[in-house]
Amino acid sequence: MSKSLNLYAGSAIGVGLILVAAYNFADRNVTPMPKNPPVLGALPAPIPEPEAPVQQAAAEPAAESDGGLLVAAANAESHSGGTRFGLGREALPEEVAAWDVNIMPDGTGLPDGSGNAADGEAIFEENCAVCHGSFAEGVDNWPKLAGGDGTLANKDPLKTVGSYWPYLSTVWDYVHRSMPFGNAQTLSPDEVYAITAYILYSNDIIDDEFELSRDTWNEVAMPNAEGFIVDDRAEAEYTMWRTEPCMENCKDAPVEITMRATVLDVTPDQAGDEAPAATEEMNTSNDAATVQPEPAAEEPAAEEVTPAAAEEAPAAEAPAEEASAETGAPDPELVAAGEKVFKKCKACHQVGEGAQNKTGPQLNGVVGRDIGSVDGFKYSGSMEEMDGAWTHDALAAFLAKPKDYVKGTKMAFAGLKKDDEIAAVIAYLQAQQ
Repeated sequence: MSKSLNLYAGSAIGVGLILVAAYNFADRNVTPMPKNPPVLGALPAPIPEPEAPVQQAAAEPAAESDGGLLVAAANAESHSGGTRFGLGREALPEEVAAWDVNIMPDGTGLPDGSGNAADGEAIFEENCAVCHGSFAEGVDNWPKLAGGDGTLANKDPLKTVGSYWPYLSTVWDYVHRSMPFGNAQTLSPDEVYAITAYILYSNDIIDDEFELSRDTWNEVAMPNAEGFIVDDRAEAEYTMWRTEPCMENCKDAPVEITMRATVLDVTPDQAGDEAPAATEEMNTSNDAATVQPEPAAEEPAAEEVTPAAAEEAPAAEAPAEEASAETGAPDPELVAAGEKVFKKCKACHQVGEGAQNKTGPQLNGVVGRDIGSVDGFKYSGSMEEMDGAWTHDALAAFLAKPKDYVKGTKMAFAGLKKDDEIAAVIAYLQAQQ
């Protein structure tokens, strides 16, 4: 009995010491409660609504303006029951106009100014080419602005200003507000018009002398302007599938198993099932599964070539053959046409008196010249290793697809799309001997 009393007595003394220590700690370190703590007063009553809202009549047209602004939205009714706080006023029409910076598809909202592709080339080269390429065809993963014609039906379409964008106003407005990258809104309206014109020219939508302005805006026809439709699914389709879901006996015809998912082992194995409609062989080597269906019927080894098709094939290559046949002085009309097409090349190449190497080599005397032979220009390794000369045929193949003709070329240009343009450029270069 005495041992239990000693144990309890020791425990009681220990608890007492802990309580004394805790009290001393709190007494020295915890801030005491004030004797007269402040009490939160009642909120003031809201200011009563004015009898007649200021500028109510003048603000009604502003509500119809695209992109309009309402000053001091606190004047609107609150969710708590229609209380108004009497703050601010509705925006005046001139205030809304100052914030309404939208450019509409018909040109409404465009500022004064103009520009053409010939002027826009240098501006684009200085401000845009570092990301979008010298010919608006993109650099690395930066967006391509030109090309992609006829690719929208492909599995991997190229969506550019020329192939996809339905409205020219989007191009102008985006360049004006957001470009150049890292230095947005530093371009003047004339520069924006010129850059927009150059992008259109790079997509063969306008020629290089077309003066783009508010007055000529509606003369530009975007290739994919009719490629979009109004989304009417809310009216045409929603009622078809926004109904009570069927949970049983939803299919009138009997359900039949036509093929077995043997890999996943999810098809029920029941007696009397019909044989699978196709044979599946599994190759599980290297942890890979390959489904090999039954071989299809053999296709003919080669399609029969009709006489009409045989006649059309040489005709498609006529411009290149015509260029190859040029042995004397080139046709002056073809030279004049080539001079216009060569404007696509002027950002990197020079010709004529005083021509110098730039991003690309000078091209005086290029027709017949050895490949990669201009002194002082650093060619790509693949071009330096090439033998031969720039014949008409070689130039035609290179201008059509530079990256295919010279693997690893530094030239960013994707190539000329039309055979007559290739023939014209070669004629123009031949005249620069």
